[in-house]
Amino acid sequence: MEILAALKQEEAKLHHQLTGIRAAITALGGAYSGPSVAVRHGKSGRAKRVVSAALRAHLSRKAKERWAKVRADKGKK
Repeated sequence: MEILAALKQEEAKLHHQLTGIRAAITALGGAYSGPSVAVRHGKSGRAKRVVSAALRAHLSRKAKERWAKVRADKGKK
């Protein structure tokens, strides 16, 4: 049980440090927002990744370009 308590204490300390670092980054201009990951443990036990709207739009645009190329190549044959 002592190991679990020590690990939880270390986790709390690291979380506090992370909060301070993020506040410092924001104070310096917020140029780096870091990876957008929200930790939500569901049935699978894995963290769920959250993607920003800008990245979602970028990925959508690139996928549409790829599919347009596939359709264009299909029309040539």
